Amino acid sequence: MKALVARELSGPSGLVYTDIEDPADVVDQNSVVIDVGAAGVSFPDLLLLRGEYQLRLEPPFIPGMEVAGVVRSAPDESEFTPGQRVTALSMLGGWAEQVVVQPEGIRPTPDGLDDAEAVALLGNYQTMYFALAKRGALRAGETVLVLGSAGGVGTAAIQIAKALGAKVIAMVHRPHATEFVESLGADVVLPLTEGWLEAVKDATGGQGVDMVVDPIGGEAFDDAIRVLATEGRLLVIGFAAGGIPTVKVNRLLLRNVAVIGVGYGEYVNRKPGSQALFEFGVAELVKAGLRPPPPMRFPLSKGEEALQSLADGGVLGKVVLEP
Repeated sequence: MKALVARELSGPSGLVYTDIEDPADVVDQNSVVIDVGAAGVSFPDLLLLRGEYQLRLEPPFIPGMEVAGVVRSAPDESEFTPGQRVTALSMLGGWAEQVVVQPEGIRPTPDGLDDAEAVALLGNYQTMYFALAKRGALRAGETVLVLGSAGGVGTAAIQIAKALGAKVIAMVHRPHATEFVESLGADVVLPLTEGWLEAVKDATGGQGVDMVVDPIGGEAFDDAIRVLATEGRLLVIGFAAGGIPTVKVNRLLLRNVAVIGVGYGEYVNRKPGSQALFEFGVAELVKAGLRPPPPMRFPLSKGEEALQSLADGGVLGKVVLEP
């Protein structure tokens, strides 16, 4: 079968589209084999391919943490059957025509979604439900500021915050992304340019925001602290800008604000079974009408191009690969 194999840790250029052994020929009897219909592409994938992720793997390996498709084979005692549409967080191996996943990591695909839409709801949306509902304890009526709002995490943050009853202010770094972000339902969309702090304060009547979603880190972090209202919370999601900021804790004390880490993968690894709660939360929002924006689709053979587009900031929303 065909797969995208990381041959070296050099970013997108290290990927090779090639033939590999069919996993159905070597799978153990306790695993499920899925014919992949769509595989997600995320910023952690890019970091992994650069050797900059918290999990460092030595090549060769097949990346791909999120998949949606159809069950090819499953153990007799599992709840899954051949031909059933499913999604899975595979952690590795998803950028291929087939992937082997343990049954506990698989869920039925929600009705009304194709594979690309379904895979878009996995990592980013579960992460943001965990971030907003669990770590941030978001309450209806609060105001959420989203940095990096046009990316996969930002898109999920806007939609889930709105679905949970919040007012959303979205910051846009790329001017061409404004219309896209507005289409997600953000109440206010502002450019992330010099002076953005004052613009956010003006949009909140000088009160500041109750919560900041920060997937970018870097220089924007300091201003984000200053824009928090009393008892505001800043959620640290990642460091897409490259710089890992620091904070003087006396600022937290004097202003009665909090900086909260959001590490979804680490949380579910340390609390087995907890992922089901956040999957359920996202599924309930989907039942209520939440739909991801149309993902950017690339054929699996164009994986290097898809990753480079993500690295260059050319992606709005989610990127998926389709075998």
